Amino acid sequence: MNAEVLKLWPELEWIANEDLREKTARTWELALERSDLDADDLNRIPFTLLVPDLKVSFMAHKRCVVHVAKESALKMNEFFGNDLHCDMDTVIAGAILADVGKLLEYKKNPDGTSGKSDCGKYLRHPFSGVGLAMEAGVPERVSHIIAAHAGEGDMVTRTPEAYVVHHADFMTFLPFKHQFK
Repeated sequence: MNAEVLKLWPELEWIANEDLREKTARTWELALERSDLDADDLNRIPFTLLVPDLKVSFMAHKRCVVHVAKESALKMNEFFGNDLHCDMDTVIAGAILADVGKLLEYKKNPDGTSGKSDCGKYLRHPFSGVGLAMEAGVPERVSHIIAAHAGEGDMVTRTPEAYVVHHADFMTFLPFKHQFK
C-alpha cells in the first residue's frame, strides 16, 4: 500500500479484509496517478464546487463521511441485527471510495484553485470513480456504493450499505449547500 494513500486514509486500516483494503487503496493510487491534483491539494481544496467560498477541505469532508457511515452502520447492526445488516468492510470501503472520481472530475487552476476538468465536463465522479474501482478489482458490492452515493443513485435500488454512505455524504454536504440563516 502506497504510504501517501495511507497517510490520506488511516481509515483503510478499519477494513478487515486485506484484499479489499488493498484494492481500495489501489483505486486511490490510480486516481492520484491520473489526477491533476496531488495529496496536498486534497487537504486544501473545497470538497465541492457547488458551494461558493467553501472552506471545508475535500479530505475533511471525506473522512467525516467515513466516520459517520461507520458509526451509522454499527448502530443499524446493533438495533436491527440480521433484519437489516450492514457489512462493515463494504460500508467503509464504499465511503472511502465514494468521491475518488472527483480526482478526475477536478483540475488544478493556475492560481491554485480547483475547477471542473475536461473529464468532469463529460463524466460526474460516480462514473469515473466506478471505472477506477473496477480497474483496481474492487467488488461490485462496493462499486455499487460509488455509483449510488450521489443523485445518480436515485435511479437504482440501493443496498443498505449504499443508503448509509449516501446519507452520510448528504448529511455532511447539504447543510453547507443550503445554509440556515
